[in-house]
Amino acid sequence: MKAVPPQALTALARLRDGGYEAFLVGGCVRDSLLGRVPEDWDLTTSARPEQVQAVFSGQRLIETGLKHGTQTLLLDGLPLEITTYRTESAYTDHRHPDAVTFTASLREDLARRDFTVNAMAWSPETGPVDPFGGREDLQRGVIRCVGDPLRRFDEDALRILRALRFSAQLGFPIAPETAEAANALRGTLELVSRERIAAELTKLLCGADARRVIMAHWEILAVPLPELGPMAGLDQRSRYHCYDVLEHCAAAVEAVPPEKLLRWAALLHDVGKPRTATVDADGAGHFYGHAAVGAAMAEEILTRLRFDRDTVRRVTALVELHDYPIAPPEGSAERAIRRMIAKLGEEDFFRLLALKRADGLAHHPDYRERAAACDKIEARARALLAQKAVFSRKDLAINGADLLTLGVPRGTAVGALLETLLDEVTSGQTPNDRAVLLDRAKMLR
Repeated sequence: MKAVPPQALTALARLRDGGYEAFLVGGCVRDSLLGRVPEDWDLTTSARPEQVQAVFSGQRLIETGLKHGTQTLLLDGLPLEITTYRTESAYTDHRHPDAVTFTASLREDLARRDFTVNAMAWSPETGPVDPFGGREDLQRGVIRCVGDPLRRFDEDALRILRALRFSAQLGFPIAPETAEAANALRGTLELVSRERIAAELTKLLCGADARRVIMAHWEILAVPLPELGPMAGLDQRSRYHCYDVLEHCAAAVEAVPPEKLLRWAALLHDVGKPRTATVDADGAGHFYGHAAVGAAMAEEILTRLRFDRDTVRRVTALVELHDYPIAPPEGSAERAIRRMIAKLGEEDFFRLLALKRADGLAHHPDYRERAAACDKIEARARALLAQKAVFSRKDLAINGADLLTLGVPRGTAVGALLETLLDEVTSGQTPNDRAVLLDRAKMLR
């Protein structure tokens, strides 16, 4: 096992010293066997919840899911989730077990879990405990349900998206019988809360192998994201494109950094194309206004999935601007860069560049010059930032209070004059010098 934290080893030892079985379980075992550093450390034990409380009397123990036998121990700053061995009854709502029953059997506890790679346990005394072939599936590189996949997915519909998420994160294809069951029961995803779906989709999109998963399982993804359906197979009828709309977007997802806002923007940047598709007399495809239509659709999609307002606003802005020329052929590139940074802020400006670069890389190999153009714009923008250039009114050498002192009427006139001065400074017409700006303000008031 890879670098098990001393707190986890201490918790295991204290449970064993109390006369109980105790193991690390699930994702931390999987990731350690893969040579990765786990994000979370979970324990499973034969101790009942009240016995766990007795073992760790005096320690901070949070009852995170006590009716299901789960408590979180905070030991020297590290949260450790400790769950009593259990079996589960039927899942009437296709999401949660109607009841759980505590058991003395580790195997029975592991048998209830979703995938073989997550159904392994480990302790210093036994090493890995793997009754369902999880290590073999790790070596083969496959995601496979424990037992009957139809039963596993019927119990908890969210496991369908979890299968896709693990496939994208680990780079493992889904075993054929597991994939068939997931596809057969994909409609049950309608029963899962939108917040949980959004969380799984975000993890999937941020996976290194997201492009493959999107293309292999788009029919499943189209249950929570029906807008993907019309994108699949839509020929763009353009020499600039070698993919249909969906694969173009999936290729863009692969080409941006694995960060939530960018990956969602990449997936949705051309979502408006099916609604705006036209074919001219020569048989060429056009998608006039697709960015604006796509931005409205992205806002509706992300709101439907219950994303926070900031995420909705920022992703929508990226979708709307993805086709907008930051530095047009005519005019000042520097001025255009200043204006766009002022509009979006520094972080989202560079996100927009990353999205535009990825969009270019997802074109036909003979027409990817847009990506190189983005590199030049980024270099110029970073140079401007290093020079502490002016991008917004707050960067001006004067402010609203100065204008009031000059006798500018309080209200909208102050903001309007500051905008005029900002435009002159960013265009290079007027230097950002306090004395010069005060004189200029006197002339314009």
